[in-house]
Amino acid sequence: MIPVARKRFGQNFLQSPGIIAHIVATLAPEPGETLVEIGPGHGALTAPVLERAGTLTAIELDRDLAAKLATRFATHAGLRLLSADALRFDFTSLTVPGAPLRVFGNLPYNISTPLLFHLLSQRSAIAYMLFMLQREVVDRMAAAPGDTDYGRLSVMIQYACRVEALFVVPPGAFSPAPKVHSRMVELTPYRQLPYPAGDEKRFAEVVQRAFSQRRKTLRNSLAGVVDEPQFAAAAVDPALRPERLSVADFVRLADA
Repeated sequence: MIPVARKRFGQNFLQSPGIIAHIVATLAPEPGETLVEIGPGHGALTAPVLERAGTLTAIELDRDLAAKLATRFATHAGLRLLSADALRFDFTSLTVPGAPLRVFGNLPYNISTPLLFHLLSQRSAIAYMLFMLQREVVDRMAAAPGDTDYGRLSVMIQYACRVEALFVVPPGAFSPAPKVHSRMVELTPYRQLPYPAGDEKRFAEVVQRAFSQRRKTLRNSLAGVVDEPQFAAAAVDPALRPERLSVADFVRLADA
């Protein structure tokens, strides 16, 4: 029996056997890996991943669901179930020497962006991420400069990770069916950043300010943050709009 979904938790339970098999095949879990599932729900992915890997840590915010999962998997000693808020969770606490985290899950769409930023802040402990998200969010994450979907999320994610948008999942794969399509995405944090910023806090500020008024030119949106000599030093045209700049452009601008 599928539990009743709670709107405040943004719950839509994956129930398509074909999609579940496709996700598990993409994740390709192996024994000895440090696997972490965010939002296991009623365990649609938990069971097949646990069967293949033998061990798994699952983080569930909904205490009622966590209790049901504990009952369902009571005989599986390899499942470590944590009743916690992934938005506030210290993922580095799960690290094991020589086995960086492989994190996956069907993320609640109402908190997906802040959760992604939370994970990015702890990416040194993470080797790989595989998530189900709203299709539009994945499109923004993978967008290239000049695309209409390109924005702050694109730049910040692509600064830290290699992004690969995967297959689309229709609403009928869930219960209840969401009003939007979903899409899987792979994120592989860089061990060595292609374009490391000298000051990541300033880099994040420049990107945030530039896209906060995306229809304005950089000269206007970054007034008080980047001056004309800094634009010149970075070789960035201040008459451009932010969607024309690559990750490397933003890094040079922040470092100028």
